[in-house]
Amino acid sequence: MAAARTGRKQPSIRTLWAIAKSPELMLTDEDLHAVVYRETGKESMKKLSQGEINTVARVLQNMKDGTKRDICSKRTDEGGDPRTVSQRRKIYALCEELGWNDDPRRIQGFIKRVAHVDRIEWLDNAKCEKVIEGLKAILARQKQKEARNE
Repeated sequence: MAAARTGRKQPSIRTLWAIAKSPELMLTDEDLHAVVYRETGKESMKKLSQGEINTVARVLQNMKDGTKRDICSKRTDEGGDPRTVSQRRKIYALCEELGWNDDPRRIQGFIKRVAHVDRIEWLDNAKCEKVIEGLKAILARQKQKEARNE
């Protein structure tokens, strides 16, 4: 009934197979059947009701979307200008020394403030150098402060 209102076709067993075999998930036959069994308690996909097919389709789609999010949220040196790879690695190393790796928003905010760029991958050579020098200055101040407190 919901499909008639929205004009969208209900998912089928074929849809479940298509989502499971997508490049993001690449589930084996056994893995798909395990998901079906976990969600419905049924061992055969032929015995699924339309509501159960909808549930499994939603679960598989969420799994697929979750892998996309994980890939996008990881920090990587693969994107951006190939000439700045070593400079970006230096930025990451300085972030590690400062203890900023627990929250990527810290370095993103710093880069936005210093270089006026939203993503580290978009930095050019000059802006990378500016960010590196700023991080070095913060690190030097932090070390001086620790030395005074000891």
